[in-house]
Amino acid sequence: MIVGLRNPGPEYSGTRHNLGFEIVEVVAERLGERLKRGPSRVRCEIAETRLDGDKLVLAAPLSYMNESGGPVRALVQYFGVDSRSDLLVVHDDIDLPFGRLRVQVGGGTAGHNGLRSIERALGHRDFVRLKAGVGRPPGRMDPADFVLRKFTAAERAEIDLLVADAADAALAWVTDIEAATQMAGQRRPA
Repeated sequence: MIVGLRNPGPEYSGTRHNLGFEIVEVVAERLGERLKRGPSRVRCEIAETRLDGDKLVLAAPLSYMNESGGPVRALVQYFGVDSRSDLLVVHDDIDLPFGRLRVQVGGGTAGHNGLRSIERALGHRDFVRLKAGVGRPPGRMDPADFVLRKFTAAERAEIDLLVADAADAALAWVTDIEAATQMAGQRRPA
């Protein structure tokens, strides 16, 4: 299961905080799928498909970022997924340099409210994360305001490449976490 974090609604489209969702949308497109409203009890858009013979669920919560935990827990329960080994959460990360990717198992939240909510809902922090670096806010800008900003035109070109590379890493993760980790670690910002 690959879950891309976001804030729902057109006003958040193209923002740094919705980068995880953008990546999962590209994964779905590559597999010939489209995210659609899932069962009401999971409060997510989902796409169900197969990859190398295995069932793969792609999802994006319909809740706001800081309430992602409930929908993620509902997804895990509904589809019977092991949240420690078979869940990949894709999200933005301000502590990772702009344009960088990292695959990590467990770890802290670093103030990311979506991750904090998921950890609380699952009761552990041992799920796999694909982090997409959006860089630090300039000057004394509030990080919450920064992640809700859209990418500039100059940044957008690099982000489109990052999204493509992140989709490659997410697809690799399905069959080989080591390959995904290596792919993410090899990406260098422009």
